[in-house]
Amino acid sequence: MSTTQAQGPSPQRVLITAAASGIGLQTALDFVQDGARVFICDADALALQRTLAAHGSLAGMVCDVSQEAQVAALFRQGLQHLGGLDVLVNCAGIAGPTATVAEMAFADWRQCLSVNLDGTFLCCRAAAQVMGPQGSGAIVNLSSTAGLYGFPRRAPYASAKWALRGLTKTLAQELGPRGVRVNCVCPGSVEGERMDRVIAAEAAKTGQTEEAVRTLFTQTASLRTFVSAQDISNTIRFLASAQGARISGQEIVVDGNTETL
Repeated sequence: MSTTQAQGPSPQRVLITAAASGIGLQTALDFVQDGARVFICDADALALQRTLAAHGSLAGMVCDVSQEAQVAALFRQGLQHLGGLDVLVNCAGIAGPTATVAEMAFADWRQCLSVNLDGTFLCCRAAAQVMGPQGSGAIVNLSSTAGLYGFPRRAPYASAKWALRGLTKTLAQELGPRGVRVNCVCPGSVEGERMDRVIAAEAAKTGQTEEAVRTLFTQTASLRTFVSAQDISNTIRFLASAQGARISGQEIVVDGNTETL
């Protein structure tokens, strides 16, 4: 009888942006738990250092995804470490200013779009140049329910997240014939430090208490609750898995059914 054992599937090779904390970190750790090899980046050097020190299963580097040269370096180093690329998760984004369009500085508008939209474009372009020729891969972009509705005092954020839906649809059409799937996830209000900062900024701008703003955020969803980073990670990993092999060009909303913003 042959002693040769059947080889299982190769571990997924995953690159995740903005993964020193929040959704990105939760997703990275869950991919590792699933058996994947994961390379991460973050613009916050100190946070990244702490994360890599705490989680020896992860490797990564500092990267501001709005900078073309830094994204090129990220993919060079990431692909060298991983030995290729099967999954890209674009988590990088910033909240942007809390102000009406009439009072908003153009520089604040541009910075928000640069990180949220330009950064995702740069990473998608780099991934497409790898995944297209190899004939396989999955890209998951992080949009938002803000990309489905208007969002008073958050125009650049809503605009960038709306645009990511168009980028996702278009890239799915371009790469689909080559076996690459592209989807986006639209989280609702995700509990955590970032949401705390958004609530504080909205309270300061409107004169409400933070508790009142927090309640308002939960009341806009049918389930009357925030979603968690784990909820988003679960969806991302499903889309990147064999179970999601025929899903592409889709917007998966994980928000408890937002009724209005």
